[in-house]
Amino acid sequence: MSLVPEKALNIARVLAEALPYIRRFQDKTVIIKYGGSAMIDEKLKSSFARDIVLMKLVGINPVVVHGGGPQIGELLKRIGKESEFINGMRVTDRETMDVVEMVLGGLVNKHIVSLINGHGGKAVGLTGKDGSLIQARKMKMARNNQAADAQEIIDIGHVGEVEKVDAGIINMLTHGDFIPVVAPIGTGKDGHSYNINADLVAGKIAEILKAEKLILLTNTPGILNADGSLLSGLTSSDVKQLMADGIIHGGMLPKAQCALDAVTAGVATSHIIDGRIEHAVMLELFTDEGVGSLIRAS
Repeated sequence: MSLVPEKALNIARVLAEALPYIRRFQDKTVIIKYGGSAMIDEKLKSSFARDIVLMKLVGINPVVVHGGGPQIGELLKRIGKESEFINGMRVTDRETMDVVEMVLGGLVNKHIVSLINGHGGKAVGLTGKDGSLIQARKMKMARNNQAADAQEIIDIGHVGEVEKVDAGIINMLTHGDFIPVVAPIGTGKDGHSYNINADLVAGKIAEILKAEKLILLTNTPGILNADGSLLSGLTSSDVKQLMADGIIHGGMLPKAQCALDAVTAGVATSHIIDGRIEHAVMLELFTDEGVGSLIRAS
């Protein structure tokens, strides 16, 4: 009978299992899209921050890109402004864009920076406007007009797409032992600010940096098959087929497309993981089982 407590043995086993992964990912860049329940639940927020600090301590370069839709909606409600969505995208007039910048670039971004720093990290908050990190273009939204039997272009305001990413500032920070925390706001050639989907920003940054991994935190276990079972070890061909068959649909569709685009552009692997699980990022990186769906190019 062992005289060593079982808890201590489990810790030793976990560290032993993690060692080859730490070696494999040392000096590699990992982009993490942070959102969903992991941004709201206090326990999950703390575990996420500790995961990010641990990654940096063992020689991995994490870059955090965050959302903040619920927080934006809450502040708009408090000032008496209704949120309007078209095809899942928030209609963003100038006043709403001011709120978006205040919430994403200020409240949410600084809170995440404080969380990471509070656990011993050195995080630096950015928006895509800082150092011309993200150049955006206005998103063109099209929808079918049944009356005219044609598509019509809808103006949804200051909603953008990523046109270009200048990764110089991120490289400077990661090589300087800092952890960049990026709010998904960009600047257009017209000088206007644009609100951009955080998944898209994370994916584009991963592509430009040729990251080892892109990790998207969600409120679901990952990509599920028709029976509701988790699918992992997927190739890009598998994902395309699941999309064509309608198995990947709804809110998972843009995330899967983002993950697919990243691996197609040279990111080694993309992961869609369950952010409702404590230490989800660490479990995905440092254990054999992981906690979500892994996607690779082939």
